[in-house]
Amino acid sequence: METKKEIPDNRSLKRCEWPGEDLIYQHYHDTEWGIPSHNDRYLYEMLILEGAQAGLSWLTILKRREGYREVFDYFDWTINMKYTDEELFEKLKDERIIRNRLKVFSVRSNAKIFQEIINEFGSFSSYLWAFVDNKPIMNRWKTISEVPATSEVSDKLSQDLKKRGFKFAGSTICYAYMQAVGLVNDHIVDCFLRTGNKKGA
Repeated sequence: METKKEIPDNRSLKRCEWPGEDLIYQHYHDTEWGIPSHNDRYLYEMLILEGAQAGLSWLTILKRREGYREVFDYFDWTINMKYTDEELFEKLKDERIIRNRLKVFSVRSNAKIFQEIINEFGSFSSYLWAFVDNKPIMNRWKTISEVPATSEVSDKLSQDLKKRGFKFAGSTICYAYMQAVGLVNDHIVDCFLRTGNKKGA
């Protein structure tokens, strides 16, 4: 995802409105967003990136995603949880990521909590998917304006993560996270990923 040339131009497809004409956004929408994941490494990466996105656009984070992976040891939480203050301050100098002290330092503390959840539930996936009874919530929105910013489930997830000490885990962040990793499917009803119309409208 480093250059737009590597991403196929599928502008003719009928998709959700939010990617607009940006090829990076479209590629993410078409290949990741809303696809159910049970992979702890991916779930961790997306949780950290959603926190980094707080107050910014998701596209801003997507454009820095490879940088984040390199800076944070490809989101290996067993490494992230052992960072020293000196290592985190050094990462704050790296222009490939959002240089926000609270966000950078939260990677260490959140990694520790992520591991604690795994120790308790066997996997983060088991913990996370229990919030939706292990089945994606399939919404049927007609336009992007109908898609909510939070839900009852995201409220519960946020409250539990915060109680455990997780940083950057507000309900809005949690709902966006749920959308991203497939706990909730918010593709609009005429999006090709819902209709199966791979050739577009």
